[in-house]
Amino acid sequence: MRILLFTGKGGVGKTTLAAATAAALAGRGRKTLVVSTDPAHSLGDAFGRPLGAEPSEVDTLLHAAQIDTRGLVDSTWRDLRRELQTALAGAGLDSLDAEELTVVPGVDELLALTEVQRLAEHGPWETVVVDCGPTAETLRLLALPEAVSGYLSRVFKPGARRTAAAVRRLGAHLESLRTLLTDPATTTVRLVLTPERVVVAEARRTLSSLALRGIGVDGLIVNRLMPAPGFWRGAAASWMRTRRTQQNAVMTELAGAGFGPGQVKPVEHRAVEPVGLEALKEIAYELYQGLDPLAGNEKGVTPLLQVSESDEGYRLRIAVPLHRASEVDLARVDDDLAVTVDGFRRLIALPEMLRPCWITGAESDAHGLVVSLAGNRGPG
Repeated sequence: MRILLFTGKGGVGKTTLAAATAAALAGRGRKTLVVSTDPAHSLGDAFGRPLGAEPSEVDTLLHAAQIDTRGLVDSTWRDLRRELQTALAGAGLDSLDAEELTVVPGVDELLALTEVQRLAEHGPWETVVVDCGPTAETLRLLALPEAVSGYLSRVFKPGARRTAAAVRRLGAHLESLRTLLTDPATTTVRLVLTPERVVVAEARRTLSSLALRGIGVDGLIVNRLMPAPGFWRGAAASWMRTRRTQQNAVMTELAGAGFGPGQVKPVEHRAVEPVGLEALKEIAYELYQGLDPLAGNEKGVTPLLQVSESDEGYRLRIAVPLHRASEVDLARVDDDLAVTVDGFRRLIALPEMLRPCWITGAESDAHGLVVSLAGNRGPG
């Protein structure tokens, strides 16, 4: 099974392209589900038909659904929260403290991700295409399994067997979500953007953040390019030519972002909003040229961490895309390395062999960040 996560800055057309990709996959004989976690619920608008929380048939081999996060909070989380409150009360906390400590941040997004996992693992689907929310919400969503797991470990101190059991069960579920997201053979992200420099700048930050979390990006889709010059006529032709020239410059810049041939795909702007299955299939053909939407992605993604020996000790390569303007900060926190790139921070557990070492320097190259470490014990 493959899971494709579509995200991008709000308004770039990710919902339309996610739906078009799902239609293309189903057209090639794959049982495909396209599901939206976007609170805007515009997936049904793209297909021109109402959608519910459970998958409904849109076309042969194609089903679609829109996740109702509010309903999940009112049902699934309510029951689990009650269980955790009972466990905490059994550990000696009063009911008010127990209630406050079970207010977990981001639970709406976490339950949406849980529902995607349920649909993916218990349905007949060969491919699940996920229309995620705008980039900021998606990054928060994808970081939640690790973040909430850490939150629970700090809040729910071991002390009562019932408490440990409840937290352990939730922790195991969060770990399964994290594994699902970081397995490059299963899950990858497709980042949708428009050919504008401000959008490209945000896309770079998104690529860095996803890489830090070990989540692979298998391609970029550049949406709403001006039509080819052969169609331009009249007084507006000069303006359109100038605009397309600027967009082409952005495309050239993107081609140097580390993606291989065919991994940066353009889609031209349309005069009429694409709504309905036939319009989506037309976009899919332009996007994939009749080829398999999964073709060319078999290579997978580079591991986040790679260790090699050097004359001074070791070199730790962190495969995170960096731009010349990227702001990078490194800090050692016990057995972790705190890496911050353009405001996104991740604690990375150091391999055991590097834990006695100390950092002697860092540099960047075309493949990411390289940290030099020396010795097998701290200085002094």
